[in-house]
Amino acid sequence: MGEFLDYRFDDHALLRLALTHRSASNENNERLEFLGDAVLGHIIADYLYREFPDVDEGQLTRTRALLVKKDTLASIARSLNLGEKIILGQGELKSGGWRRDSILANTLEALIGAIYLDGGLDACAQQLSTWFAPSLENIDPALARKDAKTQLQEYLQARGQALPSYQTIDVMGPAHDQCFKIECRVESIAEAATAEGKSRRVGEQRAAALMLDRIESADE
Repeated sequence: MGEFLDYRFDDHALLRLALTHRSASNENNERLEFLGDAVLGHIIADYLYREFPDVDEGQLTRTRALLVKKDTLASIARSLNLGEKIILGQGELKSGGWRRDSILANTLEALIGAIYLDGGLDACAQQLSTWFAPSLENIDPALARKDAKTQLQEYLQARGQALPSYQTIDVMGPAHDQCFKIECRVESIAEAATAEGKSRRVGEQRAAALMLDRIESADE
């Protein structure tokens, strides 16, 4: 079962638990996911702190967020063909749950937690250095900007304006491959900015980015 990992488990029950989704059993990977999320954040924070001694806390925080976000984790999971190994209930199997970003990312975090329990922090850090190598080689904290929703909120707050509002105006596609249409509104711009994304979060970020572009154009 663990042939897709560089790491070899002493406790194979931990590996199986890490791969077991809640739809398949009451004994599932949710607690390991919780642990793995914390371990991942610690290891990435430690790496960034040591690698970039002149970078301030804000840039380090935003850089870490880029590295540990669900999209990044899901991409790594796909590179490992992790979806084929996840133990799912019949409902999730039928709906294609092994392809869903959230399930892939959460399972990867559970694996991180399992490796930590089985082999310790050093073994976990070594495995993560392999998985995250392409991202770590190309990361530049100086380029890690605040996300669009934060930028828009801070822009409006600095000018004493009301915060933006976001509304889901449509959900398209089957349950396992949904697309969300999101509308962003601000008081100073009459027309709403509308964008789509595979999650509400992605749709809101894209709508916020469009709204920022409109505000900047209006200010010119």
